[in-house]
Amino acid sequence: MSDIFSIKNILLNASATDKFEAIKLTGNVLNQNGYVTEKYIERMKLREEIVSTYLGNGLAIPHGTDGSDCEIIKTGISLVQFPQGVDFGDGNTAYITIGIAGKEGEHMELLNKIALICIEEENVMALRNAKSTQQILQVLNL
Repeated sequence: MSDIFSIKNILLNASATDKFEAIKLTGNVLNQNGYVTEKYIERMKLREEIVSTYLGNGLAIPHGTDGSDCEIIKTGISLVQFPQGVDFGDGNTAYITIGIAGKEGEHMELLNKIALICIEEENVMALRNAKSTQQILQVLNL
């Protein structure tokens, strides 16, 4: 597995009162593991104000705004599980957030793989119900 996504980038059994708290948690994983500055988390929240990062099937993929590359130290992806769900507006509930900080397209191959897996509703359910980081990695086939 690459340095872009590893066990330390997974947070299980999280809870958040709203989508902005969920985005902060997702961004904090990236920040604490040396992928982004704290300012990048603010850019993730700003992106959400511009357009929702909710994709469907209980999945949201928060990421920074255009021009936030300077806040990315290195490419990384985080995954946070919210078993109780988080309201992302318009009746959409996210159970999984996948935070992205990408430099020069390095994350695209991994992101495409994750997106293809998460198109299947049963895979998102498996991520939502996972009790260990190993189960997350098995679903993502990483």
